[in-house]
Amino acid sequence: MPIDAAKAVAAEPRSAEISWDHKDIQLYHLGLGAGVPATDPGELRYTLESALHVLPSFATVAGAGTGVVGGLNSPGVDVNLAHVLHGGQTIETHRPIPVKGTATTTSRVAAVYDKTKAAVLVLRSEVSDTDGPLWTADSQIFVRGEGGFGGERGPSERLEVPDRAPDRTVDRPIREEQALLYRLSGDWNPLHADPEFAKLAGFDKPILHGLCSYGMTLKAVVDTALDGDVSRVTRYSTRFAGVVFPGETLRVRMWQQPNRVQVTVTAVERGEAPVLADTLIDHT
Repeated sequence: MPIDAAKAVAAEPRSAEISWDHKDIQLYHLGLGAGVPATDPGELRYTLESALHVLPSFATVAGAGTGVVGGLNSPGVDVNLAHVLHGGQTIETHRPIPVKGTATTTSRVAAVYDKTKAAVLVLRSEVSDTDGPLWTADSQIFVRGEGGFGGERGPSERLEVPDRAPDRTVDRPIREEQALLYRLSGDWNPLHADPEFAKLAGFDKPILHGLCSYGMTLKAVVDTALDGDVSRVTRYSTRFAGVVFPGETLRVRMWQQPNRVQVTVTAVERGEAPVLADTLIDHT
């Protein structure tokens, strides 16, 4: 069997050194659509090195996504990457991410769940620098065709959308070239750039990275519900519910609760097709 759940979970964690500076931060933010309008003080927090703050979702690309890549190479995990889907993402921040840093990321397979027709790998990365922990990230990776091995099904709860109008609704356009820019932060999957490869995967054209939608959504919430203060975010989790294409528009609906914002994200041009679901942003 390509996935040996017991061996994968028992394997020793893998560690690697990662580093980043303001250029990596600026490129990531630009890949999320930051900088429009270019001279807006709120946008300059994402684009100008002298005023730079770091969105916590940068954790997903720091070190070019070393945690996820390392997890898929763990002992006990031998999968066809064409069968791999990113099912969900959670980031817990322990303190604000610095504009420039060097850190150690330690990655392991935290769990393997049996969904009958697929296996789900929970890949956990814990990142620390000389001052202590920075963030913990969990990536939920679906591997089609690898279920049915008799393991635990794992959690499957879904968040109910509040039975009231959202407190805020904002639309965020996706530029035609946005996936091409976002992939420069480290995700070179041709699914997001090559039309012929996208057709082989069953899409009419390249799709946007799920983690780009993830970052765009966090920026929208920070800018509109958290007074533009990235340091207030303590945890951000989502389930990837569907694809979105460059040129479309994300509609982000927000319901505010004590120290928490619940979010849904849909694709406007395709009848509000779901993009992100079960999405929560915890904050101070």
